[in-house]
Amino acid sequence: METTLKIKRSISKPLVVSILLGFVANAAMAKVDAETAKRLKTDLTPLGAQRVGNANGTIPAWEGGITTPPAGYVKGEFHIDPFGSDQPMFRITAENMKQYEKNLSEGQKALLKKYGKSYFLPVYPSRRSASYPANVYEVLFKNAQTAELLENGNGVRNTIMSSPFPIPKEGTEVLWNHTLRYRGEQASFRMAFASPGTGGAYTPIQTEYDYFFAYSEPDVKLEDIDNKIFYLRTKIQSPAKLAGTLNLVHETLDQVRSPRKAWRYEAGERRLRRSPNLEYGTDLPNSEGFRTVDQKDLYNGAPNQYDWKLLGKKEIYIPYNAYRFDSAENSSAEKVIRPQHINQDLTRYELHRVWVVEGNLREGLQHVYHKRRFYADEDSWQIVMTEEYDEKGDLWRASEAHTINYYEMPLVWTSIESTYDLKAERYYVDGLDKDKAIDFNPGFDKGDFTTSAARREAKR
Repeated sequence: METTLKIKRSISKPLVVSILLGFVANAAMAKVDAETAKRLKTDLTPLGAQRVGNANGTIPAWEGGITTPPAGYVKGEFHIDPFGSDQPMFRITAENMKQYEKNLSEGQKALLKKYGKSYFLPVYPSRRSASYPANVYEVLFKNAQTAELLENGNGVRNTIMSSPFPIPKEGTEVLWNHTLRYRGEQASFRMAFASPGTGGAYTPIQTEYDYFFAYSEPDVKLEDIDNKIFYLRTKIQSPAKLAGTLNLVHETLDQVRSPRKAWRYEAGERRLRRSPNLEYGTDLPNSEGFRTVDQKDLYNGAPNQYDWKLLGKKEIYIPYNAYRFDSAENSSAEKVIRPQHINQDLTRYELHRVWVVEGNLREGLQHVYHKRRFYADEDSWQIVMTEEYDEKGDLWRASEAHTINYYEMPLVWTSIESTYDLKAERYYVDGLDKDKAIDFNPGFDKGDFTTSAARREAKR
């Protein structure tokens, strides 16, 4: 494996020397032995979660998740809510949050305090709905026994298709489990994002997303994918002043050895240009500065800017089974957007176990966030909530991913994401104005994600 470090502008020279000298010493051998891996077929689920429920029965045992679509579901249409008859058991508010604080994140507490009566968490019965195809379970069992972190956790080896470390020992492994979790082989969908003003005014930016997951192709080997996780093409449909703007991203596995490649086509310029700064703490384009590039999907990219620590598991009320947002009506910006936060009447929170990971910015590096805390669902490895702290150690932003089981696959992915800026009292929300269900079989191949193909698509 190549061990040459590409020096990035944000890394100081002394730190580079330290990293280079520590390559061999810091290599982490993350795989587990065969006997430990057998736990994925006994007391642990295939993804490494605890099969049993909790002691007081508020979290049930995992019994396979959703194994068949609910009656009446038509493939290609929006998803019927399998738990539509459930009623909220209680509502957590600023007034009663003390009663539930041991099961709340710091971000949730801050939002409840900040927005008073308008912000609340409707809590429903916990449904462990996460499930995946049988071949993904088989690969996870193999990954557990072979996967290893590269030097300093900047990549992985001897793994494919899904999360590398279903039985994690450290924080970086949990991050890779999220980054490489199974999201199908391809996906195509349209949705909008917006950054409402303090008075609630907004302009949705309708965007088309096309994914080709090289890492998850059937029968592919890691050495065959050219260090790529996925290829992504986005194209803005509206408003008119942005329509036609296209982004092409080649997401790499070891982003220190081979950084993410990105290109942008501006409709006004009619040229496809490299985007050298589409990484780390750069503002996410068109987010009005309320989200960074590495907050897309709640977290993405190379983990090398932070020292990550695994804090263990906690039982937290997290957004889950958010099927209400998977419809044209309920995903409309008009229904979702409220002046200070999304419409909490459409949300659903459940008590689940999550892995908690905390990262502190490494000395000599630069990022707008100096500390970050992530909460990853034990049943899917999807990061469902995050907290971001400023240079003074104050909580600055908090994000949520409202997930569903796309049971025609099956797999777990987000339906809507939100990032709240507690200082500016504004937020960013993605997943609005869905006009059709996600298509997991659009018929792409890698040739559709070359720069030549992007130029042709941009001019259509």
